[in-house]
Amino acid sequence: MFLGTHTPRLDEKGRLILPAKFRDELAAGLVITRGQDRCLAIWPMETFIAQTADLRNASSSSKQVRDYQRMLASGASDEVPDKQGRITIPPHLRAYAGLDKECVVVGAMNRVEVWDAASWNTYSTEQEAEFADLNNEGFPGL
Repeated sequence: MFLGTHTPRLDEKGRLILPAKFRDELAAGLVITRGQDRCLAIWPMETFIAQTADLRNASSSSKQVRDYQRMLASGASDEVPDKQGRITIPPHLRAYAGLDKECVVVGAMNRVEVWDAASWNTYSTEQEAEFADLNNEGFPGL
């Protein structure tokens, strides 16, 4: 499970050093793709395959299914961290999330999210008040 908030920087080559506590779970390979809210989602390869099984098997006769499959897969990149725990974030994904140097890496339970630092600060400030009022009773499937 991925937990916590970390503040690594992107280097000049677009590489991100993964937080040490996340490296073991991501060492065998990962998928980086667009996340909702203009962040990036990093999934362990096994988790990505499991999470997308229903989507891969869904009927492509549905426009919604086709659109979601295209957006998810076209932005995805499979990576293997190097010996220093770095991954290269492709330029199109850096542009999507507005990543420059200052990043926030957030553990989001089954995935890691990478945010532009200013975007994360805005998002977390906006969500703080709502978080206090949330509980898991209103979430489908829980």
